[in-house]
Formats: sequence, C-alpha cells, structure tokens
Amino acid sequence: MPRSPSSSAGPGGKDLMAILTAPFRRNEAVLLLCLVSVIVFFSLASSSFLTVLNIANVFGQASLAMIAGIGIGVVVLAGEIDISIGSIAGAVGVPLVVIMNKGGSLELAMAGALVLALMVGLVNGYLSAYLGINSLIVTLGSMFVVRGFLYLYTGQRAIPDERGLESFYQIDNGRLWGTVPYPALLAFALLIGFMYVMRHRPFGRHIYAVGGNSDVARLAGFSVKGIKFICFVISALLAGIAGILLSSRLGSAVHVAGLGFEFQVVAAAVLGGVSLAGGIGSLFGVALGVLILSFLSNGFGMLNLATEWQLVVTGLIIIAAVAFDERRRS
Repeated sequence: MPRSPSSSAGPGGKDLMAILTAPFRRNEAVLLLCLVSVIVFFSLASSSFLTVLNIANVFGQASLAMIAGIGIGVVVLAGEIDISIGSIAGAVGVPLVVIMNKGGSLELAMAGALVLALMVGLVNGYLSAYLGINSLIVTLGSMFVVRGFLYLYTGQRAIPDERGLESFYQIDNGRLWGTVPYPALLAFALLIGFMYVMRHRPFGRHIYAVGGNSDVARLAGFSVKGIKFICFVISALLAGIAGILLSSRLGSAVHVAGLGFEFQVVAAAVLGGVSLAGGIGSLFGVALGVLILSFLSNGFGMLNLATEWQLVVTGLIIIAAVAFDERRRS
C-alpha cells in the first residue's frame, strides 16, 4: 500500500527540520542573527554606517558596557543582581584623577580607583551573601550612597585632569594600528577569559549551579555564600575598570559619570538571554546584547531619530526579547 505524502515526509522530514532549526534553538544564534540584521538594515539606510571608522567607534563605545556586562552576567547567573555599577563607574574617577593630579603616577591612581571599587564590592557581597539581605535592596542602597558621596566630594563639579598625561588619554582613546580601540581589545580579552572560566572551570559551573538552585548546590557541597560573595567582588572590579576607561574618555572625574549606566548594562544582559532568576544564559549572549543595543543607538543617531523615540524602540526590543525568551522556555 503506497504511503501518503505526509507519512513519506515523516521521520526523515522531521530529522531534516530538526537539523535546520537546531541553531535557532540556541539563544546566541538568534541574537547573532539579530545583530547581523541590525547591521544590514542600517548599512542600507545610511551610507556612513558600514565604514571601518564607524564600526571601530561602535566597538569602542560598547566596550565599557561589555566589561561591566561581564560582571553583571556573573552576578545574575548566580541568582543575584547588582545595580550599583553605574555609581561605582562614576566614583572611581575621583581617586583616579585626584591621586594622579597630586602624585603624577597613573599606576598608583588606577590602583586607588580599583581599591574603591573593591571596597564597594566587598560590602555588597557581605551584606547580600552572608547577611542574606536582598541584593536588589543592597545594591540600590549602594548606588545612592556612592553617588551621594560623589556629589558631596566634588561639589557637583568636574575634577579635571591637571597633569595631561598622554598615557591617561590613551587608555580609552588610543587605537591599535590607528583603528582598533584599546578598550575594545580589553573588553574582548576579558570576555574570552571569563567565558573560558564559566564553561570550562569548576568555579563557572558552580556559579550556574548556585544560580539554578542554591539549595541543591548547598547540598552538593558548594559554598553558596562564598561563590555569591566573589561574584559581587568581580562585578564591582569590572565596573571599576569601566569607570577608569570612562574617566579617560571624559578627561576628568565627573559627578554624573555613569548615571543610568547600570540600566543599560542590565538591559543588555536581559536582551542577551540571561535569566534574572539565575542559572540560565551565557556571557557571549550578554556581549551580543551589548553590541545589538550599541549598533541600534549608533544607527538611530545616523538616521537622526529623536532620542525619545530611540528609548521607546529600545524598550520595546527588550520587552520583546524577554517575552520571546519566556515563550521559548515554556
């Protein structure tokens, strides 16, 4: 008896369909396709978009969010949240510029900046991981406290770089071979390093386990509090690095530096498929989320789209990404 067309396309057809759709079941593949689509669209819409100079500028601008996004990704994958990174990025500019102005040592100034970031990370980690206070509340408090002290110290005025060190200027503004921004190289180096840790080292697997189910991870013998504590320290230090780059870009310590930065980074992590519930997502997805938002912002600017409409479109994209991710999971 001859088989019907539907039966003849049965197992073999399903296998073929599974092979063709397999890449799109991975969140990173979908994000990569979205990134390519964004680039193609703006390339057709503006002749100035797809140029070496503009692409290099986008990667340079995205590097700060990507560096801080790695830290946010680590914290969120562990089942917590850190929204103090914007204030940290702004605050580290003060010891950086002040120490550099007084002593002229860029190395000592950078060490001072990272010490400040480390102190905030230690406080956030201790209160959240060891005292069990909700990390959203802790880091919200840190965000206001750090920003408040920043306003008080600076008197809401910029502290300029009086030394004019070329090495300080080159931190964010320098380019390899005159094309590739140094911050972009640093961001991708950190991304590769942390991706390796998250995928191939026990500490990375422990983070996923803790974020997925902390009770099970505790029963398995993992130090849940210790792992979360370290994640907050990592997030703060990476925010401090982003803050150093931002201060170099501005050429001064500015009291409003990094204002709203935390929401940009968290939005990129959510767009990148990192679940706010913890344990699901990847740092590569976070990086793609950062690049998508950066290319969107750059492209909208070239098309002279009003800022308020840029915010509306970006917000809708993030909501759609979260809805798609929830639908895919269910």
